[in-house]
Amino acid sequence: MKRITFVLVLMLGIIASSCRDKEEVLVIQTQSGKVSGTVQEGTMAFLGIPYARVERFMPPLPVEPWDTVRVCDHFGPQAMQQTGGRQLSESEMSEQNSCVLNVWTTDTQGKRPVMVWLHGGGFDSGTSAWDPGQCLARKDVVVVGVNHRLNILGFLDLSGVSGGYRYSGNVGMLDIVAALEWVRDNIARFGGDPNNVTIFGESGGGGKVGTLMCMPVAKGLFHKAIIMSGTILNVNTHEMTQALGRAVLKELGIDEAHPEQLLDVPYQTLYEAGQRAMEASIGRRRPGTPMMWGFGPTPDGEMLLQQPFQPGFASISDHVPLLIGSTFNELQRLQYNRELTMQQAREELKKTFDKETDTYIEAFGKAWPDYSPQDLLSIDWLFRPKTLITTDVIGGNRQAQTYAYLFTWRSPVSLGSVHGNELCFCFNRLHQAPNIIPEPTTEDLQLADTMSSIWSAFAHTGNPNVEGLPAWQPYTKENGELMLLGYKCELRHNHDRELEEIIDRHCFRQLDEFRAKNRK
Repeated sequence: MKRITFVLVLMLGIIASSCRDKEEVLVIQTQSGKVSGTVQEGTMAFLGIPYARVERFMPPLPVEPWDTVRVCDHFGPQAMQQTGGRQLSESEMSEQNSCVLNVWTTDTQGKRPVMVWLHGGGFDSGTSAWDPGQCLARKDVVVVGVNHRLNILGFLDLSGVSGGYRYSGNVGMLDIVAALEWVRDNIARFGGDPNNVTIFGESGGGGKVGTLMCMPVAKGLFHKAIIMSGTILNVNTHEMTQALGRAVLKELGIDEAHPEQLLDVPYQTLYEAGQRAMEASIGRRRPGTPMMWGFGPTPDGEMLLQQPFQPGFASISDHVPLLIGSTFNELQRLQYNRELTMQQAREELKKTFDKETDTYIEAFGKAWPDYSPQDLLSIDWLFRPKTLITTDVIGGNRQAQTYAYLFTWRSPVSLGSVHGNELCFCFNRLHQAPNIIPEPTTEDLQLADTMSSIWSAFAHTGNPNVEGLPAWQPYTKENGELMLLGYKCELRHNHDRELEEIIDRHCFRQLDEFRAKNRK
């Protein structure tokens, strides 16, 4: 009995010690104070950690330290944005408290590469809660998701009327810089390596990654970059955004000598005035437009040296390895749910390609020999052409290497490979994407495992090669090396160059007209 009692006491002591250790692991000391986390699918998650505080139109400020343990077991509020009429509480959406981030880690004692996720939604909407990182973190990385100021609160340029607001046109991006500084100063306590940080994002998030690559204040805060479907061109100039700032003041009846009066304007009133001012000054952007302007980053020569993808990046990022790509269909209106003959497809294509329609079809057949008439009208006409131009310029012409991919997997729901479909694969969370893939097959799960491994491998070394893939070489204009990511991952070399050049000539006329007008 004494021996049994001793063993029971010993076992209870071990269990109690284990519980205490787990509790201690879930409480981390940051520079601002202690935070406690939770567990998501076996991964430690610290959600809604404040990394900055904000004053309207001003650069981010350090957070006020706290003395107690801050409970970080749920997502923090998203930035102010349009919600389709839904009423959200302050804990769900906030102007003052939306500069928060999330950390997912499997080992707080490790020294793993850090992957900082920048959400999509253009520069207008979105939240890091859309893409939780608990599954990707199990690929031997620490994942960080960031919320930051958006739309008119993040990018209203008042520098033309007041030196006190000289940075207001880029404060949304400066929030992200502040988050990267937080990573530099705190991530080691979560098991991350601050000297091995990869920034990655899709759609508007990809645009944010490209923008950071042109910002001197961000240099050294990240070491690798992944741009996913993000090459819509931001054509904002400093003159355009300053004119828009003045137009907003005029719309609200505020004298340019007193821009501080904007501080008292309710957000919804401010946002709606911004939309009217944009339409009155530089025009409102319509869905499907091959470029963006308005409330987004502005190249002021100090915080932002140039816009990305025009055609490359600022030389300050020449040392940053890059993985860049898009999906087969992106935002194109899909035609897979209708019967379509080649002649019908040809007639519809003439509206876009006119006398080059037959040339387009011939080039399509060379690039994609097994195409259908529906493919001719459903292939991406926005992202791939400009991605190709950017990779041509930077591939082999920087200190760091560039790798290019094209995601070709097709959803059983939409029958296409559309904008954002790749996210549940690179985050390895197919079980959270029923609208895209209701019942993942073994092949689907294998592709998700492969893609999340590719993203992780790139974060580790700047090289995306993983076991089971063909040997993936860095991109140059000459080799045109492109990895197709589908059930069969395979390489192509300049296979669609002729096709994409035709698309670029016909689908970017608005961009060509804009550039011609501004050269005069």
